[in-house]
Amino acid sequence: MAATGGAHAHWSSRFGFLMASVGFAVGLGNIWRFPYVAGENGGSAFVIIYLVCVFVIGVPVLMAELLIGRRGDAAPPIAMARVAERSGRSRSWGLVGGMGLLAAFSIEVVYSVVAGWVLWYLFKAITTGFAGIDTANAEAQFASVLASNNGMLFWTLAGLAITGLIIYAGVKDGIERAVTIMMPLMFALLVFLAIFNAFSDGFTEALAWLFAPDWSKVGSGTLLAAIGQAFFSIGVAMGGMMTYGSYLPRSISITNSVFIVVIADTLVALLAGLVIFPAVFRFGLDPGAGAGLIFQTLPVAFAQMPGGYLFSVLFFVMLSVAAITSMVGLIESVNAWIEEQYGIARHKSALFVVGSVAVLSILSILSYNVLGELRIGGRNFNDTMDYFSNQILLPLGGLFIALFAGWFMLKDESRDELTTLSPTGHRLWYLAVRYVVPPALAVIFIMGVTE
Repeated sequence: MAATGGAHAHWSSRFGFLMASVGFAVGLGNIWRFPYVAGENGGSAFVIIYLVCVFVIGVPVLMAELLIGRRGDAAPPIAMARVAERSGRSRSWGLVGGMGLLAAFSIEVVYSVVAGWVLWYLFKAITTGFAGIDTANAEAQFASVLASNNGMLFWTLAGLAITGLIIYAGVKDGIERAVTIMMPLMFALLVFLAIFNAFSDGFTEALAWLFAPDWSKVGSGTLLAAIGQAFFSIGVAMGGMMTYGSYLPRSISITNSVFIVVIADTLVALLAGLVIFPAVFRFGLDPGAGAGLIFQTLPVAFAQMPGGYLFSVLFFVMLSVAAITSMVGLIESVNAWIEEQYGIARHKSALFVVGSVAVLSILSILSYNVLGELRIGGRNFNDTMDYFSNQILLPLGGLFIALFAGWFMLKDESRDELTTLSPTGHRLWYLAVRYVVPPALAVIFIMGVTE
């Protein structure tokens, strides 16, 4: 494996990098939330606005993250400090990279428990197929999951063990090898399940929900929803993309890769809508059930549909892949920094990071029952971690990354990384990270802390 600056690894192929990046971007929230938000905000009218926001806001920040990662050839805090120093700026900019790692770690502590639910429900699908379950049974079953600390801990540790093994094996032999198998599998399952639904009742209603434009539903709230979804759905400011960028050889185009990642991420979200919502409409279930859609609403649909056993197993396999690949990106960003900053061997740093997440995940588990009434500023532990990462660290991190790339990093540094962009294309990107992205992310931040 090629390496620079000591033992720093590189992706061995563009395909491996793309699969890792798409896997990191596509998470559980993306799969159930995007189709629902689209349907509630005007269908294809929202999708059009979302795509504009993605390319005007999400793409410029993602390009900035990747180019800073590759230019700095290190984990986010070190990469940003190096690039800042080369641009005649303070190495204190490395703190922005540190914000990304803190966000990733905070998200992972809570996310690992939800990923554990997915693995648990995959086990339930394999063993029972949710046969005979109705709405009351589904709600009782999920309530029993939230009440079982031992069960949640077991499946959380199972997910973390899988993630840890992938990271433990290294960039090429672990992450790259895993995602080049897991992501094509996830895409294949999505397409198969969407085609399966195309010949079932409810598919027409799902198409209308997702794609029929209803401009009467479009307002200022729609624009803000689109901006927020565009920023959060592709995984920027979480350290993962900057870390993956540091493994990116110069022979691979950042610009072309970013467009592929964004388009793939959007297609996965739309395909997920064609997998989830036909069953919801077919059986008159609630499309606005949020996260409960996965664990309470869909099992009822699986129990009633022909081929429900196979559908349920494949569906939760697909969700498990999405959960694990996102966890890999979150943990790898922290792991890479510890490995490089302190000169610790990868297998030791992986054990330390995964172990730390596992210990703190106990607080997340207990917040669903025993510690549910314990409040920090009016929020329980999970809500506090979610607020801290999603409402504060991510928008601020994205804002500072854009400001750094547009105002503090030497223009020649970014131009040298974005070689496949025309002079006009680079100028447009530069204008976006200077004048468009910062105000948009400032709005997201202000709305998040004042809601």
